[in-house]
Amino acid sequence: MLLDLSGKKILVTGIANNRSIAWGIAQQLHAAGAEIGVTYLPDDKGRFESKVRELTKPLEPSLFLPLNVQDDSQTKNVFNQISNQWGQLDGLVHCLAFAGKEDLIGDFSATSPQGFSRALEISAYSLAPLCNYAKPLLSEGAGIVTLTYLGAERAIPNYNVMGVAKAALEASVRYLSAELGPEKQIRVNAISAGPIRTLASSAIGGILDMIHNVEEKAPLRRTVTQTEVGNTAAFLLSDLASGISGQTIYVDAGYCINGM
Repeated sequence: MLLDLSGKKILVTGIANNRSIAWGIAQQLHAAGAEIGVTYLPDDKGRFESKVRELTKPLEPSLFLPLNVQDDSQTKNVFNQISNQWGQLDGLVHCLAFAGKEDLIGDFSATSPQGFSRALEISAYSLAPLCNYAKPLLSEGAGIVTLTYLGAERAIPNYNVMGVAKAALEASVRYLSAELGPEKQIRVNAISAGPIRTLASSAIGGILDMIHNVEEKAPLRRTVTQTEVGNTAAFLLSDLASGISGQTIYVDAGYCINGM
């Protein structure tokens, strides 16, 4: 059986620009035949909206909606629109993460309460309400995919509070998998991608050093691409992955097996 997402309706969150991992995922889902819905982070001047709209135009998204996960009314509206226009949801891609630069550098013990709360809310907690609103719309055997990183289980320099957020996210994947699986065979998984130059990763000090370290030590002697992560997401959202749930899948050229 070939990977085929024809007829599946999948919502992709977190596209910011053409370097976004979410963009790589959306492209591969579209290539596999899925109908795509896209959300963007709204801002006062509409810059993100116009940039993401122009970028995703070739994918012909049938839904294009604002989503700031810190605004519950926007989250509700997204799923109301899905209900009205699609009637069901076959896949959800959660590519949302944020931490202030000041909370990624220096001593972890100096993390501010506000910085900790914001990082955990956007990067980890947000998956739960998205799944809660999606639950009545999810079709039999639907898939949910989120993005994590090795910093969830190892102390990575300049990752600090985001490592804690990703650890919470991976735990959320397991609990959501246990919750959503029994009734309709809904699967929830995470992809732990190797370091990739994106808008989000640019806030991490020494990101280029991290990439070079992977290129030197990973079994494949290179880092990975957005397309490779996108291919894995497409697989996890397809019927080919019908027996996989609650897992963290590493797409990092094998780096995680080698140590630091």
